[in-house]
Amino acid sequence: MMKLSTRSRYGTRLMLDMAEHYDNGPIHLMKIAQRQGISVKYLEQIIIPLKKAQYIKSLRGPKGGHVLAKPPEEITVGEIVALLEESDSLAECSQNAAVCDRSSICPTRKVWQEAAAAMFAKLMSVTLADLVNKTRAPQGEGV
Repeated sequence: MMKLSTRSRYGTRLMLDMAEHYDNGPIHLMKIAQRQGISVKYLEQIIIPLKKAQYIKSLRGPKGGHVLAKPPEEITVGEIVALLEESDSLAECSQNAAVCDRSSICPTRKVWQEAAAAMFAKLMSVTLADLVNKTRAPQGEGV
């Protein structure tokens, strides 16, 4: 079974929570942790690369917290996953032929490459705003 890392799944939940509350100003990680059932310590680790990549801004002071650096319409799930996953491949050999002496003759290597490309194409087509709209749609009306 192919699985995304906890880091990318929780990072997407963090970003989605921030998108759902985008118009409410800065949010403390403690609030997100409570709503999402994720430890604050883990969110503190996940937020670092998201801030470095300028998806999140931090504001200091009594009314401080964290906000999305761009509107939810401009951030895709694929961007979040690509940033937080260690690789965008399904098999190590699909990116680095040197890890397997069969890479040059292996018929499955191309399949792994194509499958990863298809998965990321789908993830890149979904924005945080799309997900917010799905969570706000009445039952039965989702996309």
